[in-house]
Amino acid sequence: MSFQQKNITVSLVNFTLILAFFVVRIGQLVQNGSFAEPSVFRLWGIVIVLAVVVTVLATILTHIVSTIIEAIRTGEKAPEIEDFQDERDKLIDLRGTKVTYTVSSLGAFLAMLTFVFGQPPLVMFTLLIFFGVSAQIVGDITRLLLYRRGI
Repeated sequence: MSFQQKNITVSLVNFTLILAFFVVRIGQLVQNGSFAEPSVFRLWGIVIVLAVVVTVLATILTHIVSTIIEAIRTGEKAPEIEDFQDERDKLIDLRGTKVTYTVSSLGAFLAMLTFVFGQPPLVMFTLLIFFGVSAQIVGDITRLLLYRRGI
């Protein structure tokens, strides 16, 4: 697995877990009747902090573990890590970003429609967070598929 694929996989797992946590927690808030500003704002803060902190920590940990495994496998003290990006990697990243922006834009449109149909702004902003994280997941899946196809 290449350096870029490892990064994408870490991001995919991270954002999938965050989305699952977000959806479960929103479901609990709706079920308990506590879908109000204070509890939802706190959840948004948790999701944003998780997205930043866990992504950084998971990426660093993945690089450390990969380097250790490579050092054990090759027997070198300082193994070479091929972290350069060629044109193919840049093209795959651009295509994945295009998919991410498309999904995010459609999600923003759907979120705005809920506001137009009389839902409170809290629902609209919660859907914006949901579609933002979902867009990242779809973009990462697209990138991994493009790497697997060899495009």
